[in-house]
Amino acid sequence: MSHQKIPNPGIDRPRGSEIWRKDRAHVIHPYTDFATFQDEGSHVISSASGCYVTDIEGNKYLDAIAGLWCTNIGHGRADMAEAIASQVGKMQYYNPFGHTTNEPAAVLAEKIAQLTPGSLNHVYFTCGGSTANDSAIRVIHYYNNLRGKPNKKHVISRNNGYHGSTYIAANLTGIQATKNCFDAVGSDWISHVSAADMYRRPVGAESLSEADYCDFLCNELENHILQLGADNVAAFIAEPVMGAGGVLVAPTGYHAAVASMLKKYDILMVVDEVVTAFGRLGEWFACESVFGFVPDVLVVAKGINSGYIPLGAAIFSSEIYDVISQPQAEGGVFSMGFTYTGHAVACAAALKNIDILDAEDILQNVKKLSPILHQEAEKLLHHDIVGDVRGQGFMLGIELVKDKQTKEPLLGAHKIYELCLSLGVIVRPIGSIVVISPPLTFSAEDINKLMAALDQSIALLSKEQL
Repeated sequence: MSHQKIPNPGIDRPRGSEIWRKDRAHVIHPYTDFATFQDEGSHVISSASGCYVTDIEGNKYLDAIAGLWCTNIGHGRADMAEAIASQVGKMQYYNPFGHTTNEPAAVLAEKIAQLTPGSLNHVYFTCGGSTANDSAIRVIHYYNNLRGKPNKKHVISRNNGYHGSTYIAANLTGIQATKNCFDAVGSDWISHVSAADMYRRPVGAESLSEADYCDFLCNELENHILQLGADNVAAFIAEPVMGAGGVLVAPTGYHAAVASMLKKYDILMVVDEVVTAFGRLGEWFACESVFGFVPDVLVVAKGINSGYIPLGAAIFSSEIYDVISQPQAEGGVFSMGFTYTGHAVACAAALKNIDILDAEDILQNVKKLSPILHQEAEKLLHHDIVGDVRGQGFMLGIELVKDKQTKEPLLGAHKIYELCLSLGVIVRPIGSIVVISPPLTFSAEDINKLMAALDQSIALLSKEQL
């Protein structure tokens, strides 16, 4: 048996640079590994264009994760920069409180209402996905108060679901690794049911058909609702395809069946499309077009303006708006909001983003190339350490295992990240899962380069396991 170690390509971080030192000394990064940060610091990305980014040393990388699920139209577009500059020159900001608005926010809200399915016509702008999910839950509680159902507060989420990093959104999140040493809030009114995971199923569902597994998950959720008491449950929140939790695709019919069942119990369905909206699955929104249901609340961010300016939104049905738009009391106001709600520059960027997606038929590019992306990725299953390849549209998860029969996880995704980086490709490591979420402008040539880097990197890691 060979025990040859993989050469560690490392990341050539310019430790002597001023930027590297300033960052290490003063910036608190999301998901920092403090065991290595003081020594390694950060990989400084200094420029970006199209599907590529370049670091401070001039090394160029294919960005196969679209920044973080978000740069749908690609990096560094001059037309986007011009739209942003134009709005800054006209009016960069004015407060959105009370009865004050700005032109881009109003136009964008109408555009979103035109694109969304059903009666999702009322847009509450936030600064990102976490704040949009937080706001959605706060409004839902308010909605139930106004309609005389103050006990209807419980929110059900799913194991391995990801909904953000603000206090409530973090507790809606069902990824246990994100909770170590952090306090829990809302534990008396937030609970979780099984993830819709086709690869790692709950006990008792291992050998079920896809249809029976769908019924299993729906029955589990319904039983949980009955146990809590339907009069106490306000909402169920779910991603159409679970992103950070492992790129998990639910069994066929799951979402539509859940939406139908929730209506029976007067429970709102919140769909978290922070990742999937604005084209990642080849549609403006995935809920109805891909999965056949219309939620009561639709949460978006990331692709809304391809990450050019922070922006998110919680989009509410007319049925909810008709309740919350009634005066709560004489002199009462809807007393929640952010300084940057409906930020003029962010909304102008979103309008330009939608124009670009439409004019360049970028959603069609996803429909055309996503089958190729997944067909090529499935070839990686020939490696002994690749247990599962899954995803939908421009979302892909490659799960590493020590043994394909036992499915014991192999926590080697970070090594794959480092090896791919040495080959000029950026992927995202999450424990045992390598995540791919490229810009929607990815080409067939880009897919070939990505797959060649993954194949070579996985082969090297596989040798180490012999």
